[in-house]
Amino acid sequence: MNAPTTGGRAGLAQGSVPLAVRMRPTSLDEVAGQQHLLGRGSPLVQLATGTRENPGGVSVILWGPPGTGKTTLAQAIARQSGREFVELSAVTAGVKDVREVMEKALTHRDLYGATTVLFLDEIHRFSKAQQDALLPGVENGWVILIAATTENPSFSVISPLLSRSLLLTLKPLTDTDLGMLVDRAVEDPRGLGGSVVLGDEARAAIVRLASGDARRALTALEAAAASAGALQHDARDDDDEHDAVDDPQDAGRVPVIDAETVAAAVDRALLRYDRQGDEHYDVISAFVKSVRGSDVDAALHYLARMIEAGEDARFIARRIIISASEDIGMADPQALPIAVAAAQAVQLIGMPEGRIPLAEAVVYLATAPKSNAAYTGVNQAMADVKAGRMGVVPNHLRDAHYAGAKRLGHGKGYVYSHDADHGVAKQQYLPDALQGTEYYTPTANGYEREVGPRLERLRKITRGE
Repeated sequence: MNAPTTGGRAGLAQGSVPLAVRMRPTSLDEVAGQQHLLGRGSPLVQLATGTRENPGGVSVILWGPPGTGKTTLAQAIARQSGREFVELSAVTAGVKDVREVMEKALTHRDLYGATTVLFLDEIHRFSKAQQDALLPGVENGWVILIAATTENPSFSVISPLLSRSLLLTLKPLTDTDLGMLVDRAVEDPRGLGGSVVLGDEARAAIVRLASGDARRALTALEAAAASAGALQHDARDDDDEHDAVDDPQDAGRVPVIDAETVAAAVDRALLRYDRQGDEHYDVISAFVKSVRGSDVDAALHYLARMIEAGEDARFIARRIIISASEDIGMADPQALPIAVAAAQAVQLIGMPEGRIPLAEAVVYLATAPKSNAAYTGVNQAMADVKAGRMGVVPNHLRDAHYAGAKRLGHGKGYVYSHDADHGVAKQQYLPDALQGTEYYTPTANGYEREVGPRLERLRKITRGE
């Protein structure tokens, strides 16, 4: 495969094979990221270093977001080991295809003593019956299965297959991993072969747009390279209309990919958003304050900005949970369960679909009644504790179960609340030094309208007023 020549339409010289496919690693050493799965003696390394006669390792299920390297790992293992390798996609394959692979694998083992590695992409798309067809081959060792899925295997893969395989979780690629992949694709003869120059801002934009997805990064790079080459070609044609003689230096000029080229190629505005910089903190601050201020439209706007900029969805979910507790609290006790459910949903289904439960939680929180009474209450209590305003635990509240406790008067006079009328007894609970202190002051918003009068009655009973 020849490297692209300079001065032409960058990225197109390799024909119709996508850049992401051309840049697939030929060994595990070239794989970017997932180092937690590639340590010495790990299951994937054993598979890659095995032989046809002694394949080593066990069947594995690779679970992770798109573009994290599931197919890449499987193909790198196949290329590095040189063993019999069969690839099926659950999108197109059926039970008949699986059985044919199993029959050939069994014949291959009996005739040549070699084990077949079967890579099954998107196993979550297989029905229970289709997954059942894999069991004999996996259980009897006719094949070593490498299955890939973007969905939680606990829900999408049958239990017998799970119990016969190792579940390996892939992580989104870091910005460093993506930057290395992009740089390699620009220079490598399999990729763009140095046919373009990638500007720093453009590189950062591609990494940011990728959001941990290697395939997305390489696709954006390829589109931007083609766009840069086309723009240079069009500019040269315009110059030719005015100049009788071409500039020989212009003919050999290498196209430059800048941020504007990337934006035009991927057809989306590039957000200036550094996940480690000021914009990160400014946008999340505006997001939280919009939810607190009950402006649902602004809250959704800042949510969209974070999602489009590739912010970690788990970070967004954590901030939503904090907002539910800090800014809504007891004004709507359902806010926290809804926020936690949204965070769990993102963990289960990933992005981009995870934006939907995140948006649902944001709308609920922004439109919910607000109260920070619980938040300020615990802060005031902690301030007293830190300042030494504590006092001793009243004797009747102390533990009376250990030896000698009763002799010291521990537990004496304690009134069991359930024995009192309405389950509330007149009794001192705060230490003497803090008697009468009130940390929680409910608002008149939402559910706290009901909590306030009830709390007033409770305090009167416990204080004997």
